[in-house]
Amino acid sequence: MPRTAHAMNHAIRRFKSLTVALKELERFVRSGKPLQSGRPFKNFGGMLPREAWANWLLCAVANAVAGTEQFTFTTDPVGGDGVIADTTTGETWPTEHVMAPQARGNKKPDVEAAIMKAIADKQKKGGKAYASGKTLVVFSDVGGSTPWFPNKVAKQMPANDFAAVWVVSLHLVEDGQYIYSISELDPVSGTAPTWLVRIGKDFDSWTVERFQ
Repeated sequence: MPRTAHAMNHAIRRFKSLTVALKELERFVRSGKPLQSGRPFKNFGGMLPREAWANWLLCAVANAVAGTEQFTFTTDPVGGDGVIADTTTGETWPTEHVMAPQARGNKKPDVEAAIMKAIADKQKKGGKAYASGKTLVVFSDVGGSTPWFPNKVAKQMPANDFAAVWVVSLHLVEDGQYIYSISELDPVSGTAPTWLVRIGKDFDSWTVERFQ
């Protein structure tokens, strides 16, 4: 279960480890729909299941890149959607989340367009002061595991004031293992470094590999 810590004179909560968090979130990932529309966690800062899961995935990638286990996520004391925290340096990255939903009916999903719309809508809703200094995380559920091209989105990403923009989406389910893709959109270079996080069948382990 999450434990309470303190930073910036505010009480925050975090899991004891990413391994513990993975087991706690397992039922939401396996169920699918509750992950997308589940109720906020009352004992975890009102964070939604998909927000907690996306934050977990970002931490898994950050740790893999750093070659350590220093990154975790916490509740946000000022009401955001969670904070990515470096437990070694004390640095923090507040996040805001938005969902790119599934296409309705039999309409062919346009994943790239839906992600760009989600980014633009979040910017419009919050404005510059709201977005400044924050990391935007887009949870894409547009076409299930429909392939999409992160570089295309990076090159055409709508103007926004977020410090960074990441996209999390289900890549595929293979032999009982859930594989998620995590992309960082860089509009300056027009590229999107992407990693695949593969969750073990028993949700007690994971691996991270650079995809592009």
